[in-house]
This record gives sequence, structure tokens and C-alpha cells, in this order.
Amino acid sequence: MRQKYALVTGGTRGIGFATAALLQQAGYLVTATYSREGEDAACAREKLKGVRFVRADVTEEEAVKAVIEGMERLDLLVCNAGVASFAQVQDITLPEWERVMRVNAGGVFLCCKHAVRKMLHVGEGGAIVNVSSIWGETGGSCESAYSASKGAVIAFTKALAKELAPSKITVNCVTPGVIDTAMNAHFTDEELRAMEEDIPAGRMGEPEEIARAILFLGSEPYITGQILGVNGGAHI
Repeated sequence: MRQKYALVTGGTRGIGFATAALLQQAGYLVTATYSREGEDAACAREKLKGVRFVRADVTEEEAVKAVIEGMERLDLLVCNAGVASFAQVQDITLPEWERVMRVNAGGVFLCCKHAVRKMLHVGEGGAIVNVSSIWGETGGSCESAYSASKGAVIAFTKALAKELAPSKITVNCVTPGVIDTAMNAHFTDEELRAMEEDIPAGRMGEPEEIARAILFLGSEPYITGQILGVNGGAHI
């Protein structure tokens, strides 16, 4: 069986780290990107020695292009890198709005653009899984910039799935609910408990649960253009 190659953006913590670990266990040769040096990157390297970690900002096209062109081939792209933003709309500055859109939506576009070029060149199809959010489906109060960026990822996923289906490239999206990651660190314990009470499953999700959904979507050749909610029943 031929060796498979995967690229995971934002791969040093949370959902990205869990996904890189699971894909490695599933037999992929994994490349994972991160945006800056620090404890997360060092810890990820130590724990996942078989994963190739590369520093690359997903908003910089030349950096994205270099990472993908440096891979032997690409069977699965997981666009996970993202940033949070929590503020009432009247307090959001234009630079902050543009930052969130540039990372969360623009980064997905750039990674998909160059991944598709790679996949089409090889000519054997491939899979793309984009990580959006429950707020991209429902909207989140005081998270309008984040919600808009994640909604854009959903629409982009659907459009790209139609465009690439004839080339045997699937494009799907996961929309995590409230997951136990550093992205939710700005919430107080009381706020987190209140959110858990609104989830039918009664708890936050774990990064590994999102990773398993990503592996599934990346492995099924007849599933494309789908938005898979992994949210404990919070949005049905």
C-alpha cells in the first residue's frame, strides 16, 4: 500500500495537535505547521517525534507555497489554523476584523489553493478537511468577526467541493462546538459551566473527538461538500 502524506496547519496544540497525532497513528507521514516558536512548538516536537513541524504563517502565500512544494506529495490537507476574537461589534477595530478574516478565511484559501495545485499535478485525487466552528453555522454573540470568518469557511468548502469533485478531490468541513482547548481560555469557569449546561451531552468536547471526525472525512472518497457538526448536540 502506498505511503500517504498529510499536512495539518496549526498543528502544535489543541485540535491540530490531536489531528497530527491521530493521522500519524493511522499511517500518514505528517507535516504540521505553526506560526511562532514557543512552548507549544517545543512540546509538540517532543511528543510527536515522527511528525515534521514547520514554522509557517498561513497568511503568507510564499510560506504556504514553500511548505507544500517541499512535500513529496499531498493526500490530505487539514486546514485547522485559526484565531479567536471576542468583542462586541461596536468595539471591533477594522485591523482586528481584517486579522481574523485573514487568518481564519484567508489562510484556508491559500492552503487550499496550493494544495490543490499539488494534488492536480500528481493526478491521483486527494482530500481536504477544513475546520470551521459551530459559530460559523449559528453565529456567536460577541464573536461576530470570528463567526463571519468561520461562516466563510463553510461556504468556501461547499463551493470548492463542487469545483474539485471531477478531479477526485473531496472537500469537507467539521464544525466543532465548545471544545476543551486554549481557544476557550478567555472564558471564566462560571461561563464554561453555563455553556456546558446548554450542551445536551452535558460537557465540552475533546480535541481527539474532532480529530476522529477529520480522519473519517479525509478517508471517504464519496463524501464531499459536507459540514459535520461535532458539538454534543448543541446544534441540530
